This record gives sequence, structure tokens and C-alpha cells, in this order.
Amino acid sequence: MASSSSPFLVLLVVIAAAPVFFSLLAAAAPDEHLVTGLPGFHGAFPSKHYSGYVTVDEANEKSLFYYLVLSERDPAGDPMVVWLNGGPGCSSFDGFVYENGPFNFEPGNTPGGLPKLQLNPYSWSKVSNIMYLDSPAGVGMSYSLNKSDYTTSDLKTAADAHKFLLKWFELYPEFQPNPFYLSGESYAGVYIPTIADEVVKGMEKGMKPRINFKGYLIGNGVTDDDYDLNAFVPFAHGMGLIPTDMFEDVKATCHGTFWGNVDEICQENVDRVRWELKDLNKYNILAPCYHHPEIQEAEFINSSLSSSFRRLGETERPFPVRKRMAGRSWPLRLARRDGLAPMWPGLGGRSLPCTSDELATIWLDNEDVRSVIHAKPKSLIGSWELYTARIDYYYDTGTMVSYHKKFTALGYRVLIYSGDHDLCIPFPGTEAWVKSMGYQVVDRWRPWYFSQQVAGYTEGYDHNLTFLTIKASNISPLLAQVVVSTLQGSGHAVPEYKPKEALAFYSRWLAGEKL
Repeated sequence: MASSSSPFLVLLVVIAAAPVFFSLLAAAAPDEHLVTGLPGFHGAFPSKHYSGYVTVDEANEKSLFYYLVLSERDPAGDPMVVWLNGGPGCSSFDGFVYENGPFNFEPGNTPGGLPKLQLNPYSWSKVSNIMYLDSPAGVGMSYSLNKSDYTTSDLKTAADAHKFLLKWFELYPEFQPNPFYLSGESYAGVYIPTIADEVVKGMEKGMKPRINFKGYLIGNGVTDDDYDLNAFVPFAHGMGLIPTDMFEDVKATCHGTFWGNVDEICQENVDRVRWELKDLNKYNILAPCYHHPEIQEAEFINSSLSSSFRRLGETERPFPVRKRMAGRSWPLRLARRDGLAPMWPGLGGRSLPCTSDELATIWLDNEDVRSVIHAKPKSLIGSWELYTARIDYYYDTGTMVSYHKKFTALGYRVLIYSGDHDLCIPFPGTEAWVKSMGYQVVDRWRPWYFSQQVAGYTEGYDHNLTFLTIKASNISPLLAQVVVSTLQGSGHAVPEYKPKEALAFYSRWLAGEKL
């Protein structure tokens, strides 16, 4: 009798425990970080929102700001994902406002008026808990009372982000069991592997709370100078942006190296290629672009072309659409060598080429907005900037390929995806460094589909013969899987240009389904 009634008793325990767990979920999150409404939005949130600061250095009140959107599906069981934008120096509110956040932002009723917010049907919170992190201190809403903390580097940024995560999971212990992923784009191609390294080392040391780290996904990410910076000339030719004779000339004189310390003839040919591309939106060659004259001068400061030639064809352009991708100072073709990183605000004013952050700036500089999201006022931390000049950022890491090799060897899941019309980090360079890892192809290059249409192409790789490998639809902690995908017609910020497709591959990949 006891044996036959056991399943029923277990079922009763499970049913009784479920409401207790969900009440704990609600109770454990800090009430003072709860966001109950937002200026510009009318209606109920589909899920709970939390935001505020986590202090990573008490002495200087160095504090990193986060905005958490709980999953609309299953907060207790869905993955916890951190989103990071690039730069270095770009606020992750870029992603929140313009890419995969819970709202679509529209201009206000009057010029300069508070933007109107509508629910985003393709928010990544549909299938995951997602947290937008402003990192390092000095970026976005994150700050320190000691401005010396605004001098930082790749490794320092990663160490502070790890401190943040450990303290954040103490604030939200209910999410410690959830699968944890890092995500982002552009210079997050450096942020994410270096943060992952801190997380994995902490796990190996037994640091508490233990983070249930499972892997990461990176879009159009900065990875390796040789691959990233050498891809733009072949990409430009392949996309039909330069003629074959120009491509053959630059290829013959540059011998496959199109950046760095090249000879005068090579540099002149590279400059001519860049001149042909000058009016393009480098973050999406299909999108419109507006050029500030001072940006164009900064881009060609070291050009061998005469100033009169460089100014041929200049026109006054209206500002037709909002564009706001923040990436590294790509147009200067500068390598990530150890030392101070060049920042766009210091090169040509506050704006990035082909960008406008008007809607986000109006909203995030509104003191009512800051109050309800628990952010510090402008009087203490200044105006919000998409891409800040407040920080002095130093490169102190090299190629990220070795990091990717390390984590895939340890069994972590990795998705590398590229918008195929991005001239900033062209997909051929990304595809080349993925192939350079030497992994065996287990899912040959093929189209992947959304709504019965080709949404891009994908290729899956195993780790190597040392480890057993399987496809993404059957994940095991003993296995390593790397996937590289392209998004047709998409640019540097994939969730912005292709929101439906981005949610589709994101959902499938998190679920371990075949793309």
C-alpha cells in the first residue's frame, strides 16, 4: 500500500511546493529595486521589472547599474541572460531602447518631448530573463565618486563585472539555479570572453554564490585584429561596393594585409577603397547615413589623398532615420594594441557616424524616468550618453580566439552570429576566425529559416576529437558546440534590424534546438 501511494504523495508535495516557490521568487527580489511603471508607457508590464545599483567598491561607491526584465514565460525556469553593448564606452540601454528590450520607443508628441513606449512583440524577455548592464563605471548610469575609477581596461572591466554578478546573485538568490548566459555585440566580443574567464575561474575556486554559467552568444563581435580588420576589402568587393579592378589593385599591392603598417602604395589603394565607402552606413550598408563633416575629417586624417579630392561629392544631408550603433573606432582602422583606446567622442564630437541617440537621451535624462528606475540624478552623475567620453579605457588583452578555444574545450555553449551587411565587423572575418579554431564541421553550411523563408546561413562545429560532440538539439555538459550564423540583410546590431529573426534564433539556441 505504501509503495502504491508514493507517487500520489510526491505529486501532492510538488503541487503544494509550487506556489511557495513562486512566492519566494517574488519575495527574494529586493523591493526597493522594483519598477512599477515607466513615463511614456501606459498599461501593465507583461512581467516584473527591477533596476538599480550594485556597488562593487564600497570605498569609492563604485556602482554598476542594471535593468532586469523577467521572462514573460517562466521566470523561475527560463535562463538568466546579461546583455552588453560595445564601445568600449557604450551604454547597454542602447540594447534596451533600440534592440531587444521590452519596449519600442517612438518620438513624443512635440519635438524634444518624452518618447512614447509600446510593448515590443520581439523582446528577448519573451523567452528569458534579461538584464541590461552598464559597464564599466562611468558608462551609462554606472558611476563612481572617485573619478580615477573611470580609468579602466579590458581586464579591470571584467573583474568588476564579475564582482557585480556575485553580489547581484546574492540579491537575487532565486535565480542562482537558472542557466546563466552572457550576450552582446560589437566590443562585447571582448567584454564577454573576459568576463566569462572571471566567472569560470571563480567557479573553479568555489566562489559563492555559484553561478550556473552555461555559455554565451556574441553578435558581430570584435575578436582578433588580423581577422576583423582585414575583412573589409574582400567584403566590399563581394558586396559589389568596389569594382574588380580596384580590388585586384589593392590585393596585389597589400598582399592580403589592409591595415596597420603597410607601405605607401598599399595605403593609397586602401584609402581609395575607403573613399568609395565613405557615404555608406558602416554599421549596415543598406541603411541611410548622415555624415558630420568633422567625423569625415577624422576618418581621413592620415589619408594620402588630397583634401580637395576627399571633399568631392560632399552634400548637406537631412537626418532621415535614427541610427545608433556604437562600436569601436572602426573608421580609423586602429588595432587593439595595448594602450589607451581611441573613443569617437574625442575624435569628432559626441556623435558616432550615422548615429542618433535622441530618443534614448530624452528619455534617460528625464528626472522622472531616473527616479522610477532608481538611477542617480544628472546633478550627481551627469547626462546619459549612448557612447561616453568620461572613461579612459585601456586595451590590455589580445586576440579573443584563445578564450573561445578555452571555453568550448570546457564544454560551454557558444553562438557567434553576424549581420551580413555590417561593414564594421564584416562576417567573412568572423567566419574565418571561427574556422581557424580547427574544429570539425558537424552541421555543414546551410540556410536556416524563419516563417518559411531563408533567414541566413549557419554552420556547426564540434570542438575536436578529444571531446564527444553533438548538435545543439541535444546538449550535454561534456560536449562543446560552436555555431556561426549570418542574418541576411542585417547589420551591426542584429536585434534592431531583424527583430523577428533575432528572437527566433535566440529562442531556438537557448532551448538547444536546431537553428
